[in-house]
Amino acid sequence: MPFMTREASDLLNKALSLSITERAELAASLIDSLDGPEDESVVAAWNQEIARRITELDSGQARAVPWEEVRRRISARLAHGR
Repeated sequence: MPFMTREASDLLNKALSLSITERAELAASLIDSLDGPEDESVVAAWNQEIARRITELDSGQARAVPWEEVRRRISARLAHGR
């Protein structure tokens, strides 16, 4: 990796010797470390949105669409250049 320091390259080599589970946990921790501190107002807004969507699903105002259907719709739109 051309942009890695020797230290980073050594760490990568050591990390690659870990089990899949350990590598996945390490990768998740590293990715999480890139985020800044949580904005409580954003967390609250997302929680409110999640609650709203659950209420809509429970009441029948909204319906879930299976992933296969969503993928089919996306593929059709991409095929038609939209």
